[in-house]
Amino acid sequence: MNIQHYPLFDTAKVEKHYSLKDGVEVKYVCTTAVSQHAEFAADVFYRATPHPEFGNRYFALYHNLYADGAQVMITNADCVENFEFGMIEVDGKYYYSQHRHDYKAIGDKMIDGGRSYMRSGGRVDVFKIQDGKFVEYEFVPE
Repeated sequence: MNIQHYPLFDTAKVEKHYSLKDGVEVKYVCTTAVSQHAEFAADVFYRATPHPEFGNRYFALYHNLYADGAQVMITNADCVENFEFGMIEVDGKYYYSQHRHDYKAIGDKMIDGGRSYMRSGGRVDVFKIQDGKFVEYEFVPE
């Protein structure tokens, strides 16, 4: 699956740093809001085993929007397995909105809403994250 991501950080450097630091493989998953109504995105990373001190398998890195300078924050991101990711497909590539104000227009298709809502100008494929990977999800509208 060819999912297009727009990370905030150099994900290869982050993967290497935390894999060496924690002694387990850490891999980039996506860039998304880590709460349903967040208006900013964070890079989400996954480790197969829970962190020995904090117990989470996912963590997110983001820039503190309220601090002076380039302060980087880290937070538990286990919640990503509860989120639905609506994606549009264009020329074999999938695109998703990272947060509620991230409007993506690719060709004649669009996706908007991040984890808050799904708005699109056409077909939307819905995915969830399981064990650090995107899997197609059968979306049933309410």
